Amino acid sequence: MPHLPWAHGGPPLQVKIRSSAADFIVEEQLGFSPSGEGEHVLLTVRKRDTNTDWLAQQLARHAGVSRTAVSYAGLKDRHALTTQSFSIQLPGQAEPDWSAFPHQEVEILSATRHQRKLKRGALQGNRFELILREISGDRAQARQRLDMIARLGVPNYFGEQRFGLGGRNVERAEAMFQGRRVDRKTRGLLISAARSQIFNAVLATRVTDGSWNTALPGDVFCLDGSRSWFAAEAGDDSLQQRLERADIHPSGPLWGRGELPSRADLAVLETSIAQQYPGLVTGLCAQKLDHDRRPLRLFPQDLEHEWLDDTSLRLCFALPAGAYATVILRELARWDTEAPTRPEGADRTLPV
Repeated sequence: MPHLPWAHGGPPLQVKIRSSAADFIVEEQLGFSPSGEGEHVLLTVRKRDTNTDWLAQQLARHAGVSRTAVSYAGLKDRHALTTQSFSIQLPGQAEPDWSAFPHQEVEILSATRHQRKLKRGALQGNRFELILREISGDRAQARQRLDMIARLGVPNYFGEQRFGLGGRNVERAEAMFQGRRVDRKTRGLLISAARSQIFNAVLATRVTDGSWNTALPGDVFCLDGSRSWFAAEAGDDSLQQRLERADIHPSGPLWGRGELPSRADLAVLETSIAQQYPGLVTGLCAQKLDHDRRPLRLFPQDLEHEWLDDTSLRLCFALPAGAYATVILRELARWDTEAPTRPEGADRTLPV
């Protein structure tokens, strides 16, 4: 994955992340409570050093159902301590003994009946608690940078997890678009990587020219906290105030077929960048995907920090669904990691 420009200058700290799973805590926030009845069981699970899809397979085995009966709202980092929900379809069936689930790195916290399957993306967001260790750098600059991140946000890049080991998912997507056969799960991951590559390239250009958090002629805006977006009308004097309040955000393309929602010079810019990836553009259009939009900027909610000692810092914040904690962190620090960040959908063998 190519280097992506920083919005606020080079990071002032050098740190180590993920020294242990407990140094990277993620808590999923669904935004709703289970109904208490229905043919599905909604599980709240805490897992350590465990891949999400592998765990779904083990839950299906324990419940005596097919893998297709188990679903989750979003993938979570493997090398982390994460709390998330799974739904299991058990129509008219008794539930297994969840306390007997045989994997020590997984704890089932609750099991409640629910009327609906948990669909991908059906979550409000995630809350993070990260501990950075072996820190070197200027603490005063770090404090200023954290204030800047809270006030101005950061570029809403797709994180490196989106692109697979060595960033190879983009290359694999091009091969798939040229006819290489892949399974359904892999197909979805590669399509997402292709769209993410074009989006990141557009955003990187706007970070470089300083327009990532401002309105350009022909811009399209995403409503904060929503997947809705709209094209700006000429002469709308309220846009700048709404941008400053973070009520709306400039957006970039999730590429698809048809006419771009953006207009004027911005449409020319986005098209010229996308044309640098002709295989991706052609392949995405062939998938009959419509154009969509994603906010160019990301604001962490309830950002807090605490120095645990001279070389350890705790960060806490919440992000909306689809956002990456590492894009917040990269504006503050460069890092070494004890364990590699697993790509989305990475295979998981039996626990060791």
